[in-house]
Amino acid sequence: MTLDPSYVLALAGILFGALAQASTGMGFSLVSAPVLVLHLGPREGVATAVALAVVSSVVPLLRDGRHARAGDVTRLLVPTLLCTYPIAWALRGADTRLLALAAGAGVIAAVCALAAGVRWSWLRRPEGAVATGATSALLNVVGGVGGPPIGLYAANAGWEPATMRGNLHAFFLVQNAATALVLGVVIPDLTQLAALALGTACGMFLAPRMPLKTLRTAVLGASLLGGIGLVAGAV
Repeated sequence: MTLDPSYVLALAGILFGALAQASTGMGFSLVSAPVLVLHLGPREGVATAVALAVVSSVVPLLRDGRHARAGDVTRLLVPTLLCTYPIAWALRGADTRLLALAAGAGVIAAVCALAAGVRWSWLRRPEGAVATGATSALLNVVGGVGGPPIGLYAANAGWEPATMRGNLHAFFLVQNAATALVLGVVIPDLTQLAALALGTACGMFLAPRMPLKTLRTAVLGASLLGGIGLVAGAV
């Protein structure tokens, strides 16, 4: 029996995406969505990635959820959920490539600034959380990549590692569940779930062994990957 190379690649994307998600709190869709789209096509691939992304946050959240701060998560979720549908309606039928290109370039520039040690105090104020949530909603609609703004916010917030993972898991679980309801719920197959379980187990083993500096670098790296993906998809 010959395995479809795109299927093997999709399983690898699920495994490594789950590893990133469990160890850092983000990264599942950034890693897995492109290969799932390659294997299944745009519509089913994105829907499958979103469904798996919900599952990828469940077990890690059971461990790190007690460290999550409900206020921090809510400040980000409320503008994200409130803006998603109006943005989708406003951009229906529009060519969003230039918008995705500008957004991707902005994410890349922001990652570079944070990596260089720049801090933005306004991000810690209510208006910063609103801007972050709204931008996440915009990028999720435009390119299916809502994670980078949240990663930038987290890297700037100064949260402890367990708090960062808990907040990110809680945020992405709710955001992806809401997105799944919009796209249509897809039930992943057993092989996909097995790859996700293996990646999650590996990530949960690594998570408590990651110091804050390493975790912050990993989150910024995932955000950078999302920015590059937006730019690449727009050109």
